Amino acid sequence: MTLQIIVGAQWGDEGKGRIVDWFAAEADFTARFNGGDNAGHTVTVGSKVFKLHLVPSGIIHPQVTAILGNGMVINPSRLIEEMEMLAADGIDVSPRRLRISYAAHIITPAHQALDKAQEAQRGKGNIGTTGRGIGPAYTDKATRNGLRMANLLAPDFSELLGDTITEANRTLELLGAAPLEATPILQEFHAYALRLKPYVADTSIELDTALRQGKAILAEGAQGTLLDIDHGTYPFVTSSSTIAPGALAGLGLGLTAAREARVTGVIKAFQTRVGSGPFPTEVSGNLALRLRGSGENPWDEYGTTTGRPRRVGWLDGVLMRYASRINGLTELAVTKLDILSGIEKLCICSAYRRDGKTFSDLPFGPSDLSPYEPVYEELPGWSEDLSKVRKWNDLPAAARTYLDQIADLAGAPVRLVSVGPERSQVVEKG
Repeated sequence: MTLQIIVGAQWGDEGKGRIVDWFAAEADFTARFNGGDNAGHTVTVGSKVFKLHLVPSGIIHPQVTAILGNGMVINPSRLIEEMEMLAADGIDVSPRRLRISYAAHIITPAHQALDKAQEAQRGKGNIGTTGRGIGPAYTDKATRNGLRMANLLAPDFSELLGDTITEANRTLELLGAAPLEATPILQEFHAYALRLKPYVADTSIELDTALRQGKAILAEGAQGTLLDIDHGTYPFVTSSSTIAPGALAGLGLGLTAAREARVTGVIKAFQTRVGSGPFPTEVSGNLALRLRGSGENPWDEYGTTTGRPRRVGWLDGVLMRYASRINGLTELAVTKLDILSGIEKLCICSAYRRDGKTFSDLPFGPSDLSPYEPVYEELPGWSEDLSKVRKWNDLPAAARTYLDQIADLAGAPVRLVSVGPERSQVVEKG
């Protein structure tokens, strides 16, 4: 059995897409196990930038079969858009290479309308959702009122969808929002059903069979550990399980699948966050502008899905150590090390301080970080351009020291380091 799980070890946006792309070169399957189109993975191949929100980014490799797992919530419109974008670039997205779990839930315009209306009701207390219907779709799943991809195959799908819209309109009226008109939605989804029916499959059986045959499966997590519904900075979290154990439930795999699994945690060389919530190591001013970039390049710190500028700060070793424990990380992939070139002194938060006490671990998890102040360790920076480095020993000594400190804090070795946006700009530690 060969299972590798790739997860974000921060607040998402860690650069998982390009790390998945690196490992997918040797994979037979890549499979998304959580979330929806509120997540975005970016892969740069030459002059072409692929921004994917639903389709696993490993599909760019021709030998890979891509799976959308049962733990996902799927907007059919966005999925078809991505399929057409990939097809236009010559990538095979036929049912031979792309399959969708029959148990994945469907996002409808009703979910999107409810998401926006509920967020508006929160006012200043909003949690920064993307408004894409993710939370309401998972709510329907939990209350057993959701529609699954299997329903696309049923003759009464339009009737079921119509009932969903009617129920949503009752809630929208209570929230003071405009109701939805059912007829155009039903017509639209009839076309989606015809298009996507050939892709719906029992992906759990397929993945289990593949593992038993010794094939390599790459489980592709969306978002990050600190956005996990149970283990993240609640309530500023997403609606699904973003951590490595969630890959098993989100793909329909048993515990034996994880017996020899590798768990790769992806982190940036600094910390970023989109949306509301405490951020102990956040910086501002010129340093923030330096880390974030101008937004002119696709790899600058602006959300792939939302386009919102990301908040930035020094790397938080306390949260990294927490993510390592929660996920059971066996290795790390560090992205954007090149961005730190030219900064004379670097800081890493190694502990928190509160009421005169120092904490290396959080007493009650990361749900409330606001009372804590970071305790920093200062390390020397480097001035060299890293973009052409491809061998570990060619990295500047100060950069290797910085990576060693990351590994010590996380309790997991650094295996990969990205030094630029291109798929070839990766340094692997031998």
